[in-house]
Amino acid sequence: MPSRNLFQYLVISLKGIAMGAADVVPGVSGGTIAFISGIYEELIETIHKLDLGFFKVWKKEGLKSAWKQYNLAFLIALFGGVLVSILSLAKLISWLLDNHPIAVWSFFFGLIIASIVYVGKQINRWNAQAIIAIIVATVVSYFITIMEPVGSPESTWFLFFAGCIAIIAMILPGISGSFILLLLGAYEAVIGTITQFIDSIRNLDGSLFMDAFVKMLVFALGAVVGLKAFSKVLNWMFSNHKNLTLAILTGFMIGALNKIWPWKEVLSYRTNHDGEQVPFLEKSILPTHFDGDAKLWLAILFLIIGFLTIFILERIAVAKKTE
Repeated sequence: MPSRNLFQYLVISLKGIAMGAADVVPGVSGGTIAFISGIYEELIETIHKLDLGFFKVWKKEGLKSAWKQYNLAFLIALFGGVLVSILSLAKLISWLLDNHPIAVWSFFFGLIIASIVYVGKQINRWNAQAIIAIIVATVVSYFITIMEPVGSPESTWFLFFAGCIAIIAMILPGISGSFILLLLGAYEAVIGTITQFIDSIRNLDGSLFMDAFVKMLVFALGAVVGLKAFSKVLNWMFSNHKNLTLAILTGFMIGALNKIWPWKEVLSYRTNHDGEQVPFLEKSILPTHFDGDAKLWLAILFLIIGFLTIFILERIAVAKKTE
C-alpha cells in the first residue's frame, strides 16, 4: 500500500466528503466520485483484503504493521470524510424536501437522467444481450417503484436491510446509496434519523440521542455486512461482465425515474414515529393534474441544473484521463 503524509490523507478525506455528498443526493454515485478522483481500485482492493486476519497480524507483528498492511489509515481518512459530509448535509436535504419538494425532486430527476446517459455511454457492445438486459432491468426497476414498501422504513430489521443494500452504491459507479434507499422507501426515514441524531446532540437530549444512535448503529452494521458481502461480487462482475453490468445499471435507472418524478398524488398515508401522517403510497401524475402550484418553470430550471452537475463531473473525468 502507498506511503502517504498528513496532507495526502487530508486530500483523501476531502474525496470522502465528495463521496458522502454524492450519496446523500439520490442521483450521484459515491462510486462515480471514487472513479473520478482516482481512488476506486484502491478502495475495492482494501475492502477485499479486510478480514479477521488483521488480528493475527496485530498479534504477530504489532498494531503498526497490521494497520499498514490493511491500509486502515486510507479507509479511516476516506470514510471519516464520508461521515462528516453525510452528517453535515442530511439536515439541509431534509429541510429542502419539506419546504421545496418540487425543486429538489426536479434536481434529482436531472441527476438521474444525466447518470443514465453517463453510464449508458460506457456500454461498448450494443448486442442483443445488452438490449435485453436494459429492458428487463427497466421493467423490474419500474415495478419496484410502484410496489408497496417491503416493511416499515423505521423498523430495526428494515434499517439493517436498507443499510446492507444501499452500501453497494459506495463501490458501484452509476447509482447512489440514497437512490437505492428511495426505491426501498427508506430514504426520508434514514435522513430523518441522521437529523434527529444531530438535533439530540445540539439540544443535549439523551433519550432522543439513544433512539437515533441505535437506529444509526443498526443501519451501519447492515452497511458493513453488505459492503463485505458484495464487494467481491461487484468486482467480479465489472472484471468479467462489465458490458452486461453497465446495461443492467442503465435499465435500472431508467425504470427508477418514476420514483424521482416531482409531481405525485398520495394514495395512502402512514403514521411515522412522531405520530404524523406522511405519504405511504404515491403515483406519478402530470404537472397539469397536480393539486397545487406545479412550479413547472422552477422544476425545469432545477432539472437542467441537476443534469449539468453530472455533465460537469463527466468533463472532469475525461480531462483527468487525458492528462
